[in-house]
Amino acid sequence: MPRVGVLGLQGDVREHVALLEHLGADVVRVRRPEEFAQVEGLVIPGGESTVMDKLSRAFGLRDPIRAAIADGMPMLGTCAGLIMLSDRLADGIVGQQTFGGLDVLTRRNAFGRQVDSFEGEVPVPAFVGEPVSATFIRGPVVEEVGADAAAMASLPAGTVVAVEQGNLMGISFHPELSGEPRFHQRFLDRVSARG
Repeated sequence: MPRVGVLGLQGDVREHVALLEHLGADVVRVRRPEEFAQVEGLVIPGGESTVMDKLSRAFGLRDPIRAAIADGMPMLGTCAGLIMLSDRLADGIVGQQTFGGLDVLTRRNAFGRQVDSFEGEVPVPAFVGEPVSATFIRGPVVEEVGADAAAMASLPAGTVVAVEQGNLMGISFHPELSGEPRFHQRFLDRVSARG
């Protein structure tokens, strides 16, 4: 199994590491460019996108991650990770930057505050079997899917909550909290295929 990283600057890092290790991956917590240089794929966890943005620049990770995206490295972003992989933000704070890569317009905290968090079943046509058990915690939504990206999953009202483009996947919710392995397995399959 190839070595993959979880961006360890902030957010629910431990849960992603546990799920990836359960799937047999060799996992590195990435906080510095030298750790990022050791991995063949990256998971960007949920957390606070504005903090991730500032810390990734402070720790010298922003440019290496952007270069890896341009080079086709597989990446999976959940919640704040989706925001960080989005090319455009509908409501970013002044000066907020993303890594980009997904041709989408994303709105932060689209479901409301922490008290508005919820769980639900989300059908994902790319996955065989039951719908995904999804945990939404102050999650973003994709308001526009550009020509280069494709929606993977939507809520019944049509709100897009998962997208992919090439080797990038971004999802609004937290499969690592519900033990849902299929997104992480799809990510690992792409890392293996690229190796």
